[in-house]
Amino acid sequence: MQDKNIISNKNKFDIKKITHSSGFSSFTAALMAIFLGLIFGFLVMIIASPGNALAGFRYIVSGGFGRIGDVLYFATPILMTGLSVGFAFKMGLFNIGASGQYTMGMFFALYVGFMWDLPGNIHWIVAILAAMLGGMLWGFIPGIFKAFLNVHEVITSIMFNYIGMYLVDMLIQGNSIMYTSEKTRTKYLPADVQIPPLGVGDSNVNFGIVLAIIIGIILYIVLEKTTFGFELKASGFNKHASEYAGMKGKKNIIITMIIAGGLSGLGGAFAILAPSAIAGSSMTYEPINIIAANGFNGIAVSLLGNSHPIGIIFSSIFISHIQRGGTLASLVGYKPEIIDVVIAVIIYFSAFAMIMNTALARFVKGRFGKGHETQESELAPAVLDEDSDNKTRGAE
Repeated sequence: MQDKNIISNKNKFDIKKITHSSGFSSFTAALMAIFLGLIFGFLVMIIASPGNALAGFRYIVSGGFGRIGDVLYFATPILMTGLSVGFAFKMGLFNIGASGQYTMGMFFALYVGFMWDLPGNIHWIVAILAAMLGGMLWGFIPGIFKAFLNVHEVITSIMFNYIGMYLVDMLIQGNSIMYTSEKTRTKYLPADVQIPPLGVGDSNVNFGIVLAIIIGIILYIVLEKTTFGFELKASGFNKHASEYAGMKGKKNIIITMIIAGGLSGLGGAFAILAPSAIAGSSMTYEPINIIAANGFNGIAVSLLGNSHPIGIIFSSIFISHIQRGGTLASLVGYKPEIIDVVIAVIIYFSAFAMIMNTALARFVKGRFGKGHETQESELAPAVLDEDSDNKTRGAE
């Protein structure tokens, strides 16, 4: 009987295992950061224009639902750069060079699209693979510096943002096949190199969002279910202890930065190879010597998603959602920068939301948990008496 009870207790659904898990804590912390960020943003909107605050806030919160295609399209590149930053975080590395890797991947995709003559059914696939290669190259160099010369990856990767941006702008402006000087931007890409669309009207959303989500799920499996992922996380927790255990720290650093760079490069491909909503056109790149914002948005996405691949998927869609709604807030007189304030505050709160979450849990437990504890203590003697009765019967 006791064995059956033990088995049945194991099979019972235990809500405490979920609520006390680190994943649940991260989720609730992110929700708290989002809630506080939105409240703070609403206060800023009241100060800026009290009469339009409610209408503007409504656009921010719900405006993206009417533009779901745009939400998914703009979520795709920041999802990839977010995965890049989050993956490096697991190794204890801060890949602040996602923008440079993103830009380099975009250039490689453009080069294949304009300069290589390939069959239409594989042209866009090769362009995506080339973008991944370009990003991997731009992540490999800071990885080498970190592994063998102990140069901090923040220094090298942020410098490579500028090097990559200026190099790409120079190469594009010097290529008459790719660049139109009259329009100061690249020409339209051939139709066969554009990623197949998903068929959502009046938007650029394409099959790239599907690939990005699949990549995020694969990263989750690699990090949580494989020996390689365990080694990366162990090295991130304690480099010296992992090396003492036989893990190759230098090799893992280089591999991590290569993978992170490749993920950012894919983000560049998914952004630039998207079909345009206007027939006969495509997305274009304008070399204006400005670092790509999607790389830094990826940092925000990764922080909000707690560097967890599945969390990053949802946080990228959320950030894109309120960005699209934020652009609609201009209809009631607000500047588009208001949404940047909201996102910045959300990320700021997410930095210490775990602390607030723990404090809130203790408060709730202290406030409402006493009765539950009393009830358990009252039940305990009864259970013990029942146990002793069973033992006596067994002895008889």
